[in-house]
Amino acid sequence: MNSEWKAFLENAGAEFDASGVSDYGNLPRELSVAITGNVFADLSHYGLIAIHGEDAEAFLQGQLTNDIRRVDEQHSQLSGYCNPKGRLLAIFRIFRRGDSYYLCLPGEMVEELIKRLRMFVLRSKVTIDDASDSFIHLGVSGTDAELDLRAFTGTVPDTVHEVFQNDEQLLIRVPGIHPSFEIFTNTARATALWERLNVRSAPIGATAWQLLDIQAGIPMIYPATREAFVPQMTNLQLVDGVSFKKGCYPGQEIVARTQYLGKLKRRMYKARVDSNHTPTPGEDIFADAEPDQSAGQLVSAAPHPDGGFVVLAVLKIAGADGADLHLGAVDGPPLRLEQLPYPFAEA
Repeated sequence: MNSEWKAFLENAGAEFDASGVSDYGNLPRELSVAITGNVFADLSHYGLIAIHGEDAEAFLQGQLTNDIRRVDEQHSQLSGYCNPKGRLLAIFRIFRRGDSYYLCLPGEMVEELIKRLRMFVLRSKVTIDDASDSFIHLGVSGTDAELDLRAFTGTVPDTVHEVFQNDEQLLIRVPGIHPSFEIFTNTARATALWERLNVRSAPIGATAWQLLDIQAGIPMIYPATREAFVPQMTNLQLVDGVSFKKGCYPGQEIVARTQYLGKLKRRMYKARVDSNHTPTPGEDIFADAEPDQSAGQLVSAAPHPDGGFVVLAVLKIAGADGADLHLGAVDGPPLRLEQLPYPFAEA
C-alpha cells in the first residue's frame, strides 16, 4: 500500500490486518450503516493485474469467459478464468484505461493468476504485471452515493458496469443493494474525495464492504475455492460474467455443454447462519438427507448486523429447497436460504 495513503488512513482511525483495512474500531456499527446508510471504503485488499501490448485484446479474448471486445473506456465487465476442465481459477472485474486492461480481484489471488497467464503468452506481444499500487482504490455505496459523487466528479455512470474516466480518476458503477461505485485514482484525489464524503457518509472496512458484495450476490474465488466450480455454479452468467457466443477459451467446451446440453446440478444461493466461528470459503455444507457427503461449499461470508453471518454458497439444486442444511457438519449450525437480488435462469 502507498505509504502516504496508509498514513492518511491511520489518521482516519483505520485498523489493519494482513490484507488491508479491516474496520474503523466499531464493526457492528459499520455493518449496520453499510446496509442502511451511506458508506465509503478503502479497497486496497483487492489487487490489480495490468495487461498491455499490441496483442493484449486478442490474448485476453482467448483466455477469459467474457467477450473482451465489449470492454472499452466506457464499459467494464465481470469475467472469469478457467482451467481446461472448465473450473474457475479466478473471478475479477476487468476495465480498460489507456492501452492497458486491468483485472481487479482479491489481493491473495494476484500472484498465482499472473503466473498462470504468463504461461500462455508464448509469442504474443503482451506484458502482464502486478499493478496493485498503481491507483488508490475506493468504494462508495448508499442512497446518496450518486449525488455525492456527481458533485465531486461532475458526472457518474448511469448503468451497472458503465465507466466514466478522465485524467484524474476512473469511476465504475457496480452491482449493489444501493447505488454503488468503485473509484481508481491518485492519492491527492482520493484524499479530497474521502474528506468530501466524510461529511455525511461513514468509512467502513473490508468486512462491511464484503457484506455489500454478498447482499448483491456477486461471487468471488479465493485460494480455498480455486478450481472448485464451473462458472454457472457461481451464477457468473447471471451477473453478465460469461459470453456464450465469443468463441474458444480454456474450459469453454465444458462451460458451453453445461449451458446447452447438460442440466446444471449446483448453483449459488444466499443464506444466513448463526455460527460460533467465522465461516470460510471452501467450507463444506451438509444436508440431513445425505449426511455422509457434502451438499455444497461456501463461496464467501460476512457478519450481518442482525447477528450471525450472511453467506454465498454453491449447493446441490435438488437438495437446496426445503432441505435441512448445516455448515461444517451434519449437526453444524443450520443455514436459512434467502432471496438473491436476481432471478435464477435454467441452463
